[in-house]
Amino acid sequence: MNGHAGLKQITKSFARDRRGNVAFMFAFALVPMIGVAGVVIDYSRATAARAQLNAAADSAALAAVAQVAMLKTVAEAKADAEKVFDANAGEYRSMLSIREVEVTNVGLSRTVKVTYGGELPTTLMSMFIPSIALASTAEATGARAPFIDFYLLLDNSPSMGVAATTGDIAKMEAATKSVRQCAFACHDLSNPNNFYKKAKQIGVQMRIDVVRKASQELMDTAKATATLPQQYRMATYTLGPSCDGKKLTEIQGITNDLATAKTSANAIDLMTIPYDGFNSDQCTDFNKALQSINEIIPSSKDGSSKTSPQRVMYFVSDGVADFASSKSGCSKKLTGTRCQEPINIQYCDAIKSKGIKIAVLYTTYLPLPSDDWYNKWIKPFQSEIPKKMEACASPGLFFEVNPSQGISEAMAALFQRIVSKAHLSH
Repeated sequence: MNGHAGLKQITKSFARDRRGNVAFMFAFALVPMIGVAGVVIDYSRATAARAQLNAAADSAALAAVAQVAMLKTVAEAKADAEKVFDANAGEYRSMLSIREVEVTNVGLSRTVKVTYGGELPTTLMSMFIPSIALASTAEATGARAPFIDFYLLLDNSPSMGVAATTGDIAKMEAATKSVRQCAFACHDLSNPNNFYKKAKQIGVQMRIDVVRKASQELMDTAKATATLPQQYRMATYTLGPSCDGKKLTEIQGITNDLATAKTSANAIDLMTIPYDGFNSDQCTDFNKALQSINEIIPSSKDGSSKTSPQRVMYFVSDGVADFASSKSGCSKKLTGTRCQEPINIQYCDAIKSKGIKIAVLYTTYLPLPSDDWYNKWIKPFQSEIPKKMEACASPGLFFEVNPSQGISEAMAALFQRIVSKAHLSH
């Protein structure tokens, strides 16, 4: 083989040999492979960073609307939220150029917006993309649980001595048949046949007994519902211990000691009458009672603190007034000067005009078909009684309940409705 032929052969052999191309092709492919791996790794880091920062922002926003935080000033809540964010952001906090917390209060409501922004430096893909943006916003809203003062106005007039259920009415009438068949447990102090005592002896439950028990359980409901110290205060009033006095009587002044208020409620009882027919039985002057309690209850505030409470009057009654009046002052036919009528709502309106909500629990005035007095004087306006009681109540705060159907449950349900509305209306 001459030199020229040998060179030609070597050239052909090199052209046919592909082994050197593998290294070249691998080197060429390595760059995008590294890039892909870098994208996966860096974007995984970015995803983890966003997840942690979003969680930090959510925690910060929620911390500022927690009930304890709602009692703090805007500046204090903002500072607390910033601390919560920083603590939860961890290593990513140093990568942020923006970390803002906005706290806005409107009445009892609060809106919180937490915004963050920054750049996460890349590693393997830094030659292509030096950093990945990190940015998001978290928002939370909350309503401050209001401070509320409750004033209970409880009807303890003779009509609340009526047996509480149809079964108890029948039992009472049977027990008094030999004297004077009556469903009323009148607390007549002069009569040896005191029907109030008779009701106690034979185990008849009167309306006033049900109201007493329900009022005590309401104290427990308020205590269990409270989310803040001294959030709810209670006061209890009746129409008076005796028909002779006919004036509002304080059972318990306004207090945040709900256990004491519950104990005091033991004193809720039927008013006494000196003798049968005393003062023509004019013992239920709602007009005077509502005027008196309106003088006691201050105007309602926004509920934002213990010193600015919202105020609610609980009115529990069967809704039949019985008092001395002139002809022009009574909506129904008079018996001499005796006026028997549904409640006059103008006195309710005067209370509501001070921002005070009225919650009415109407204990259904059960018909007494065997009672001549009922048939003549009450039956003609029986259908008006619940309508007037509902008109006395603030919107959505009226309950009618038969005493046998659970006054305690109704008072608790009405309480929850009051608290719910208090959150929404301020």
